[in-house]
Amino acid sequence: MKPEQSERILVEELFKKTIHKNLLNDDMVENIEKLTGDASTRKYYRIWTQKTSYVACLDNPSTDGQEEPTFLKLQRVLHGENVRVPLIHDKELTTGYILEEDLGDVTFLKEIAQINTLKDEYDFYIKAIDLMHSIHKIDLKKYKDEPFTKLAFDTEKLYAEMEFTKKYFLKMYLGLDVSSASIEILYARLYEMCFAISSEPRTLVHRDYHSRNLMIKNGEQIVIDFQDARMGTPLYDLVSLLEDCYYQIDEVNKKQLIEYYYNTYFKKFDSTKNFEQFKSLYDMMAIQRVFKAIGSFAYIYADRKDLRYIKYIGYAFEKVRSIMLNHEQFAKERKILSSLYYAN
Repeated sequence: MKPEQSERILVEELFKKTIHKNLLNDDMVENIEKLTGDASTRKYYRIWTQKTSYVACLDNPSTDGQEEPTFLKLQRVLHGENVRVPLIHDKELTTGYILEEDLGDVTFLKEIAQINTLKDEYDFYIKAIDLMHSIHKIDLKKYKDEPFTKLAFDTEKLYAEMEFTKKYFLKMYLGLDVSSASIEILYARLYEMCFAISSEPRTLVHRDYHSRNLMIKNGEQIVIDFQDARMGTPLYDLVSLLEDCYYQIDEVNKKQLIEYYYNTYFKKFDSTKNFEQFKSLYDMMAIQRVFKAIGSFAYIYADRKDLRYIKYIGYAFEKVRSIMLNHEQFAKERKILSSLYYAN
């Protein structure tokens, strides 16, 4: 029996157990289809019944059936704080089975691609920023013992993401000698930047808040893929959304969206910074976040030979170069990166 067939049988048996628990009003499976995976190792199946549909996730099983996955812990917290996340109908930790609300197939990215006007684009992103803030405003004193409050985008974590890009993009993808003097100069500056970012006030951040991790159901935006949430500057999420490598926002809209976020939310969060200081921090965060994304795209190709993400590398690199071009303090690093990239 092929692995995919055995997984389908497993999913159907697990779903039947859910029905027997009287957690659902459905009583018969009509079809099960495997869904296209994301960049993770989790596997997803859509289960069609006579009345509706659900999505079953097969994640890593818990060895003792007691240790709850971070995804479920965070789903419970976010749902309890009125952040719109998928509903959970059932779970079986020993098999890694999680039965979720079916959010459909329309991502923020698919929806934004069909807009009619620039105003529609702006309004769509305003909703995403407001939803993002519903995560950032959570009172973490209530969750001080939760594991995600112990994790942070400190200097070590931010710089580890830069090292990740060094390995998979500079070394493996471009084939460069990463011990060269120029790369050492580049990374010394990146370390200083990571240290500066990590010194900023922190809140709970999604960590991967972009157009593929927001779903659209009945016109409502819903957050997914939040299991890696941790403490950090809220600009990590803002940059993830507005400097998304999957979709290029109109520049005028982006400028207004950045101003909206600063005036509506950031001034209350950190009143010590004027807009110029905020924008400087935003640009540093953008350099770090987008450079990390380049490493992720290169990693997916190296690890899985998945060509879908290669097309984003060039756009992401130009974004990093363009941001650096606006800041004289990054002139040396911009030139180093450009000489390395354009020589290949």
